[in-house]
Amino acid sequence: MNHNQETILEPNFSIDIEDDEIIYVSKSEIKRDAQALKKLGTELVKLSKNELEKIPLDEDLIYAIGLAQKIKKEGYRRQIQYIGKLLRNRDIDPISQALDKLKNRHNQQIALFHKLEKLRDDLITTGDAETIIGLYPTADRQQLRTLARQAKKEQDANKPAKTARQIFQYLKELSDTK
Repeated sequence: MNHNQETILEPNFSIDIEDDEIIYVSKSEIKRDAQALKKLGTELVKLSKNELEKIPLDEDLIYAIGLAQKIKKEGYRRQIQYIGKLLRNRDIDPISQALDKLKNRHNQQIALFHKLEKLRDDLITTGDAETIIGLYPTADRQQLRTLARQAKKEQDANKPAKTARQIFQYLKELSDTK
């Protein structure tokens, strides 16, 4: 093309811009998402077989998680990366919800145990079984009082808290039947 020649553009020349919004994702955001998926994968690997059955996973993920549970050191790290890669191609919302549900159940159980320990300690110190009877009407008042007296004697004599554990187990059984 000569320098003297002019390039002529057509007068109706225009660039069509679609109304679709283009979403640009930064490299940092992609890395954060990958880290989050690897973290989710690590949490899944730490679960027991029974807990994994409660989470909606396909066969590839179950196999990869089972393999990661057997692998140690560098291979484990690479397997976690692979699980993260598998999770990128899946809808992770049901998986996350099921995992949160498992964690919440664990937290509820811990809260219940703390409540039962407090009831037991109050029973041993006061000897009053009325609060327990109010919560668990099927509880045996006489058995609770007897156990409380024995636990108080063990506590005063600095003996092992065998009866206190029996009270806790009895309260746990009562809460399970409620």
